[in-house]
Amino acid sequence: MKTRFLTFLFCVFICSIIHGQNIAYLNQDPQPIRFNSNTKASLNNAELVKLKEVYGAALRTEILDRPTRILAIKEILRNRVVLREISDPNRQKPCPKLSEIPLFDAFVSNLKRDAVFNPNTFNPLKYDFRYHRPGYQLFRFDNTNYFITIKPQDYNN
Repeated sequence: MKTRFLTFLFCVFICSIIHGQNIAYLNQDPQPIRFNSNTKASLNNAELVKLKEVYGAALRTEILDRPTRILAIKEILRNRVVLREISDPNRQKPCPKLSEIPLFDAFVSNLKRDAVFNPNTFNPLKYDFRYHRPGYQLFRFDNTNYFITIKPQDYNN
């Protein structure tokens, strides 16, 4: 009887330690996102064209009237989406193709995919990438050697 009681107390003790550690882990405050200094500059014409293509008539209410969203969009367009050409097949990693990513057509229903990839005009906002997902993401533009890397929000921390 005494052995059972001691075993029970030991189990309660261990469970309370584990529970306490889980609560401490869950209560960690998220780190604030640091934005690069280039996000202080106003949106340029090319960025406005990309935004208009994706948000259409809702551009002002969804983005331009919301300073936090403008900042997040500038960070995505200027720093977090990186296009690279990797010609060496040994350096190319398997990853999803851009054609596998759905379009972000919530505001412009007739949004079209790029038929031909042009790194100078590529609009990452057209695609429903998971920008808030942790970790780096890699995609390949179909039938090319171009890869799209999306950095996580906290890449700068």
